[in-house]
Amino acid sequence: MQEKVEAQNILSMNSVEVLYDNVMLAIKGVSVQVPTGEMIALLGSNGAGKSTTLKAVSGLLKAERGRISRGEITFQGTDITEVLAQNRVGMGICHVIEGRRVFEHLTPDENLTAAAPRGMSRSALNAEKEKIYDYFPRLAERRNSQAGYLSGGEQQMLAIGRALVTQPKLLMLDEPSLGLAPFLVEEIFGILQKINQEEGVSVLLVEQNALAALEIVSQGYLIENGRVVMHGTAEALKSNSDIQEFYLGGGEETDFHNVKHYSRRKRWLS
Repeated sequence: MQEKVEAQNILSMNSVEVLYDNVMLAIKGVSVQVPTGEMIALLGSNGAGKSTTLKAVSGLLKAERGRISRGEITFQGTDITEVLAQNRVGMGICHVIEGRRVFEHLTPDENLTAAAPRGMSRSALNAEKEKIYDYFPRLAERRNSQAGYLSGGEQQMLAIGRALVTQPKLLMLDEPSLGLAPFLVEEIFGILQKINQEEGVSVLLVEQNALAALEIVSQGYLIENGRVVMHGTAEALKSNSDIQEFYLGGGEETDFHNVKHYSRRKRWLS
């Protein structure tokens, strides 16, 4: 039975702990499952451990003097806990890092070319580019402009497009809505949902914008102080009174004193 459950999850994190500089415990026994073909959200406030969780999966901890000190991560049933980051990309794991990191001196078209896996044929690359331009018409219009002059939303679209060129099986995105206007967030999240449905790409989405994230994912995990404190379907999380008050702006208390001290009143932290 365990093997059957594992096979249904493209990604499984089991009681993972991460240490930085062999001293600071950043995440504490985090367990997250991403079912194949589904979109899952990691929610929580700034500094809760969401980004560290993604870096543990993509293998980027070492660059920041971090390491997995306990637990295991499996991808399509294979233990990848000690696998090098570049090899994880080859397995189909792609991580879009927070901050819309693109080559600003190159055009969007050149950015997509630069992201192509080694050995990809020109015809396959061109087919991937056209698919990406179909998903992101704004990029198609600006394909020959310098990327540094694109708007924030267009740069985020390009960052996602660069990830798609690698033909990922699991696409992880860290705060893709950060700094974007609500209409752009809605547009980009709608495109992500379309990519998930049409391409079958599994998505693990880190977001502080819980309201937007819960509109497109099937399940969510709430992380606080490096621990998973709540897990459920998107609908269950949206209807939870604590989630409404602290993350969806649905609480009745709005004065700044209550907001400042909300953490000590969370039932899951008491």
